[in-house]
Amino acid sequence: MSLVKLNVKKGDTVVVLSGKDKGKQGKVVTAMPKKGKVIVEGVNKVKRHTKPNVKAPQGGILVKEAPLHACKVMLVCPACNKPTRVGHKEVNGKNVRVCKKCGEVIDETK
Repeated sequence: MSLVKLNVKKGDTVVVLSGKDKGKQGKVVTAMPKKGKVIVEGVNKVKRHTKPNVKAPQGGILVKEAPLHACKVMLVCPACNKPTRVGHKEVNGKNVRVCKKCGEVIDETK
């Protein structure tokens, strides 16, 4: 599997573009560039039946978030608060992500 360039990072707020959770917003919990997928908080929940084990002595049904394909989510710009495509620009010798709608820098400088 080849490495896929993701436009979202861990901690970004995204909106889901298609599927059963279309229109829902959430934070990216995990980004998986090798698989081209992301896990979004509170979106794409699945139920898993588990046997009793050390972590869950009772067993039962666990509800957790499943990965979504990265092309199904779009970044929400923190400045204009709208879903936007991501541009790239060099600022102070560093490549940063830029909102295509308002032109603001998305990556916070530390």
